[in-house]
Order: sequence, then C-alpha cells, then structure tokens
Amino acid sequence: MNNFLKSTIAAAAIAFTGPAFAQQIIVVSHGQANDPFWSVVKNGVDQAAKDSGAEVDYRAPETFDMVQMSQLIDAAVNQEPDGLVVSIPDADALGPSIERAVQAGIPVISMNSGSDASKGLGALLHVGQDEFTAGKAAGEQLAKDGGKVAICVNQEVGNVSLDQRCEGFAEGFGGQVEVVPTQNDPAEVQSKIQAALTSNPDIDTVLGLGASLVGEPALKAVEAVGRTGDVKIATFDLSATFLEAVAEGKATFAIDQQQFLQGYLPETFLALNSKYGLVPGGNVPSGPNLVTQDKAGQVVELSAQGIR
Repeated sequence: MNNFLKSTIAAAAIAFTGPAFAQQIIVVSHGQANDPFWSVVKNGVDQAAKDSGAEVDYRAPETFDMVQMSQLIDAAVNQEPDGLVVSIPDADALGPSIERAVQAGIPVISMNSGSDASKGLGALLHVGQDEFTAGKAAGEQLAKDGGKVAICVNQEVGNVSLDQRCEGFAEGFGGQVEVVPTQNDPAEVQSKIQAALTSNPDIDTVLGLGASLVGEPALKAVEAVGRTGDVKIATFDLSATFLEAVAEGKATFAIDQQQFLQGYLPETFLALNSKYGLVPGGNVPSGPNLVTQDKAGQVVELSAQGIR
C-alpha cells in the first residue's frame, strides 16, 4: 500500500471519530456471488460502513448481466441516496444509468472497472487499477522469466476490463498469446486449460484473470498434464491457495489490485463528501502490485482473512 493510500485512510479514520453519519450510500457492482474476489470488496464496503456510521447497501446481479446491473443502478437512483458507487465493466451498457444518477445530483464514484470511462460519465473519480497497464506489466515479467507461448484465460467474456488485461498482456509479453474464453466455473476452466496444454505442448505460460476461478484451476491443470515446474503460471488477484503456490515456487506471481480498498475508499470518500464537501482531486490507483515468491508468504494470512 503506497503512502498516499495510507494517509488517506488515516485521515478518514480521524474524520469519523465524531458522531455517526446518517448518510445512505448504495454500492452496485458486477461482482458475482460465487467469486471470492468480490467477497473481499464487500468486506471493504462493510468495514467502511462500520468506520463511517453510514448506511450502506451492496447490490450485484446474480450473473454477469449488464441489463440487470443497469436496472439495479436505476433502482438505486430512484432511492435518492447520498452517494452511489458503481463498477463499470461495460460503459456502453451502463452509461445511461450512471449519467441518470449524475443528472439527479447523486455523487458517483466508480471502482474496480471503468477507469477510462468514469470521468466522461460524470463520476467524481475512480478507485482501481489501469487494467491494460497491469496486463502489460504481467506480460513483460513473464517474458523476462522466459515465456514464449502463452494463453490468457478469460472467465468473464464481455467484461471490458478483462479484455484490456489480455490485450495489455499480449503487448507486454511480445510472444504468441491466445485468449481462452471460459465460463465462471473452476471445473470448466481447468478442463479448458488442460485441453489447451494437451493440444499445444509449446505453451509455456498461463495467465489467469482471477486467482480462485482461474489461477487455482490452472495449477491443477498443469499438474494433471504432468508439467508442474515447466509451465509458468501467474494470475490477477489473490487467494490463499494461489499465494501458497507462489511461495512454494509452483506459480510465478499474483497481481494484487488491493480490492479491499476498492470497496473501502469510495464509500469513505462519499461519506466525507456528504458531511464536509471533501473529495480527492483525481483517481486513486489501488494497484497493480506483483506479489512474487519473496512476498507471498507475508500475504497468505491476510488473504485468508478476506483483506488481501
């Protein structure tokens, strides 16, 4: 965590030492209930609600469904909350609903996805990482590690942010990259990775776009085809199991975007904005940070606790 984020959280904690807030803040994300990544975001939201005293309602569609998500945003606007937090995986689909919130005078902060579209839709700022840049950094590191032929496994096709990760990865990697689309199902992910490794033995690198849903199945797939230690495996985001594999040298690294902060900071900023009219002057980058073998052991416990 960089010094700016540390000072921001410290300032927020001081500001909230007075009487409890009465604000209502609604969070609408695209995160699915079976994705452990989003449970960490939700933990950040819950902690911010405790620290601020604000009433916070977290909502998400049951599947990756932009129609349903836009309806959730519209319903939130109708409640006239003091602030709205949204992720923006598809600006074309969600833009009209977000602009409706802004036109209604509701302060909006975006998080996780949509950094490139956030300002144009009228949001105050964005909390998250630049996905193309993060993917490029991953590609450059894996190329340095000797990777030549790679697959980028996308478990949420249609999410622009995940597409940007694979695009950035291809540019940074420089070698041959194939995108492997899957559903949000670890068993299917493992099966498709095994099929790819079997059909093309030249594949020496696997990049997952989520630790639990792709990174962990990738470890199982590589083991199943007898190529542990031969195929470099890296993933976006963290899980205790994948971090243990990094610490043991079975995986190369995980990319930490500190999603706890993506849940915590927007709600905190909106509470401060409602009470004092205060808001940061620009986007807040929560990542990326590469968690390599020398760091993985330190992060495992926090990941198991749902913080990292």
